[in-house]
Amino acid sequence: MPQYETLGAAGLDIRASLDEPILLKPLERAIIPTGLFIELPIGFEAQVRPRSGLAAKKGITVLNAPGTVDADYRGEVGVILANVSNEEFLVNDGERIAQLVIAKHERIDWEKVEVLSDTDRGTGGFGSTGSE
Repeated sequence: MPQYETLGAAGLDIRASLDEPILLKPLERAIIPTGLFIELPIGFEAQVRPRSGLAAKKGITVLNAPGTVDADYRGEVGVILANVSNEEFLVNDGERIAQLVIAKHERIDWEKVEVLSDTDRGTGGFGSTGSE
């Protein structure tokens, strides 16, 4: 079962559920099964995120971070792990491979308009708010 490793942890660590280890070569990716099936209430999602220790120490990340598990999904939760290091990485059964954050979300109704309201930022894109 996923579990919080500390009292203040936002994410539950999830583990690989494997019949045999999976070798991730540099720049390879694989969907790692977890043996986890969940049912969330409508209005919630499970966000699959990298574990910071694996990312910093081994170069292993969740490729589509954060991955979303929708409330109406009933299949096994898989984790798309990617090896962005220069070394091979062996994923073993029971290894903590990612974390799961349960989050509330809202749904919206779109409204088509011809003009958007003005803001101080306006159309300034990436990096437009400065470096301070």
